[in-house]
Order: sequence, then C-alpha cells, then structure tokens
Amino acid sequence: MKKIINKGSNLMYKSKVDESQLNIIDGMIDWVRVVDKNNVVLYANKKMKEDLGDITGKLCYEVFCSEGRCDYCISKSTLHDGSILHKEANINDRTYMVISSPIKDKSDEIICSVEVFRDITNEKELTRKVREKNEKMSEDINFARNMQIRMLPPKGMYNGLKLNYLYESSEQLSGDFFDVFKIDEENTGVYICDVVGHGVTASLLTVFVRQSLRTIAKGNMELNKIMKELHKTFLSLNLDYDRYFSVFLGIYNKTTHEFKYINAGHNSEPILLRSKGEITLLNAKGYPIANIFDNVKYEVKSIDLHVGDKLFLYTDGITEAANSEGIQYGIDRLIDIIKKKGNILDNLKISLDDYCKAHKDDYAILMAEII
Repeated sequence: MKKIINKGSNLMYKSKVDESQLNIIDGMIDWVRVVDKNNVVLYANKKMKEDLGDITGKLCYEVFCSEGRCDYCISKSTLHDGSILHKEANINDRTYMVISSPIKDKSDEIICSVEVFRDITNEKELTRKVREKNEKMSEDINFARNMQIRMLPPKGMYNGLKLNYLYESSEQLSGDFFDVFKIDEENTGVYICDVVGHGVTASLLTVFVRQSLRTIAKGNMELNKIMKELHKTFLSLNLDYDRYFSVFLGIYNKTTHEFKYINAGHNSEPILLRSKGEITLLNAKGYPIANIFDNVKYEVKSIDLHVGDKLFLYTDGITEAANSEGIQYGIDRLIDIIKKKGNILDNLKISLDDYCKAHKDDYAILMAEII
C-alpha cells in the first residue's frame, strides 16, 4: 500500500493551529498525534517520535503495522461531529487508553483530530491482581460465613430445651453469636454475645467466645468462676482496648428446672414468656469482657422455669433497628410480637423487615422453650 502524504492538509493544519498548543503537546509523556480526515498523521509529539520514529505522513493505522482502519475509529466520529471519545487499544503487547478530541480553526470548523495514547498496562495489571485478590477474599469470607452458621446450635430438641432462632448479619460475617452446650448430664449452658463492630474481626471473636466457654464450662457450675476464666483468657489475647464483647450466660438444670444466669454488660435483657402469657425480664448487672478491667465479678441470679415457658435471648440489633424516621423498634414492640399468637420468630422477622428496610446492625434472637 502506498504511503499517503497530504501536503495541502498538512499546510492548512500548520497554518490554523496555535503553535503554543503544539509546544504543550510536545512536552507530554503520553503519545500524542494529530490526524486529518484522510487518516494521515500530520503531527506526532516528541515522545511518540522517540518510541516509534518519524510517523508524519503515514496513515494512522500504518504506524502500528495494521493493514486497515480500526474496526472502531474514534477519530472518524470526532472529525464528523466534534465528540470527544475514548477506547482501549492493544499495541505491541501494551494496553493504551486512546482519547480523541477535535481541533478547530478560528471559524470553529473541525480541521483534524488529536489522539492521546496513555499507557495503562500497569494499571490494568494492578486492577486484575486486585480483582483476583478480592475474589479470593470474597471466597474466604463466604467460607467463614458458612463456618460461622454451621457453628450455631442445631434447631430442635436439646437436653430439655426446644431451640429455634433468627440470625442475620449486616455484613457477610456477624459479631452476634449464641450457643447451647452440655455441661454435664443435668445441666446445659446457654449464652448470647455481642462483639463490638462487624466483619472479620468481630466474627473471629465470636469463635473465641464459643470455644472458650465450651472448654471453661465443661463440668463447671459456678457462673462467676466461668466468667473470671473467660475474662482472663480474653486478656491473654492482648487486644486493643476498643475490642470487647458483652455476654449473657445461663445454666439450665433439666431436673430442677432452675435457671441461673449472669449478665456481662449485655444491654438486651432476656425476655421470659410464661406458659400462661406473663412476661418477665431477666435483669442482672455486670461489666462487659474488656481489657479495661483487671478483675470481674458478676451478680448471679436464678429463676424457676416450667414446661411451656419460652426464654428469648437477643441482641440490640433488634431493639435498636430504626425506621426511616430514626425511631427504634424498641423492646415494647418486641414484647408485643412475642405475646402475639402464631409463630413468634416468623412474626418477628416480618415485623422487623417491615419496620426497618435496611438493617445497619447484626441481630440475633434465640428462643428456648422448656419441654
């Protein structure tokens, strides 16, 4: 194919373009060239000439050893209607962002198109690596999420208790957790905890609480002793002061039906629904598990449960869920749902979803019915 040199177009271009504009273009580190309506390169800046040689007078696609015009020629559209367009192009194993803009003369007529080639190869490679890492992280988080769910106690019958629950997280991983575990043949431990924050860090602490309590409470009936050991184990992690959690822990004896409990800073008082419809809040005082306390001691309380009673342990993600006006769901609405006939947890989920369209906090509620 013959090289086309449009001398008339080149002279017209030089006569109508401000030389100061060319000086600015010449100092750019990107490739810059000017092409006319016949696809002839009228000008190339210093950087482009250094890398590709003198390309003036060549057809624009010849510069890159192509036999024909690009399938999508952005300069053609720019020269036609003055639009500023961009596209990606692969040139000599490098990736460029190409931007075409019109050059107009003093009478506002489009006389040629200026093309800027910015090498984005490194940025594209970085984006690819970040995307791969994000995909891997997403896979890891999904795995951790599934593990966290699998660690929840099974729904159904459990050593004198019938369990059911709702468990939702504002992110893929939750800082809310609960568990039911065997202490001995007669006694069962049950707790709910709320770790400050969300995400990976909070979820890791829920695993710590689960494993620590199951180990510490094995054969141990003294609630204060259990909590002291849990606190001591937590301190040994040497975490920052802004890492802490609250926990409500109780021990149920299936023979005597006595339920002993303590509250370590958990601000959501468990609700007891008696079989005859009465409501009792299980209140007790105590500090959360945190590095700011060297020693802990808790108020131990007990209450007798009866067949048909239902115990509800929950986190503040329920009572503090806010509607569009910023009004919180509150404990009164929760109690009303609990007292309502029908499936309590199904009713609660419907009520929460209607009240708060976008939950900003994790929430969990465990229902244990005495059987």
